[in-house]
Formats: sequence, structure tokens, C-alpha cells
Amino acid sequence: MKALFSLLLLVFSLPSTAEQLKRFGDLEVHYSSFASTFLTPDIASHYKIQRSRYGALINISVFDTSKEGKPAVSAQLTGTASNILGQQKTLTFREIKEGKAIYSIAQFKHTNDETLDFKINIFYNGKKETLTFKQTFFVDK
Repeated sequence: MKALFSLLLLVFSLPSTAEQLKRFGDLEVHYSSFASTFLTPDIASHYKIQRSRYGALINISVFDTSKEGKPAVSAQLTGTASNILGQQKTLTFREIKEGKAIYSIAQFKHTNDETLDFKINIFYNGKKETLTFKQTFFVDK
């Protein structure tokens, strides 16, 4: 639980542009993407995340606003990241549950000054929503 708290504290204390929010009807989707080197070696090891100058993560949490307390919910996530040349990377998400917290993470590689267009499909309660965003990544020196 201490490791989860540290991870969440780190992710949500990044600059204000790091964590974003999108609403789809009764779903509230919080997402962030950041260099894997932002994680401490202990946190990365605990969650089996490979730290790398060329590596990054997407962290997504889905909440159901139609339920009392707006609980985190399990959703199936699939996605891709495409660069300006049209090269596509498949994102493989894995869900992490600790207490009432539920979040999904996917790791991916990038090159220096690479802008990626993300398309994340969110399947929940028989519905499919699509989250799209763009972000530029730099190699951590």
C-alpha cells in the first residue's frame, strides 16, 4: 500500500499538464503519460516496470460517476501510439488493484523528440469509448 501511495503521489504531483481528464457520459477517465525514469528504482521494481531513458508509461484510471462516491472501476483497455511517419506501437495495458484504487498502465519505447498520437479504447459496461491525445517525448539524459 505504501508503494501504491508513493506511485500515485509521484504521478499526480508531476506538472499540472501531466495528468488529464476526459468525461464520457458516466465515465471519468484520468490519464497521464511520463518518462519511466520519473519512478524511483524501488517503485519501478515493485510494479515490474523497466526504467529506461527511452521508456515511458501511460497510467489510466476510470471512475463511474453514476455510482455513489465515484468509485474506480475495472475497464478493458487497448490502444496504439503512432508517430508522424505512421509507425504504430501496440500498447498492452495491465491492471493494478490495491484497495479501492484501480489503474491500468502500459509501457512503451520512444525516440528523442518523438511526438506520438495515442488512441486508447476503453470498454466498460458493454460500451466502447475512445480516448485520443498527443504528446511529445524526449530522451532523459
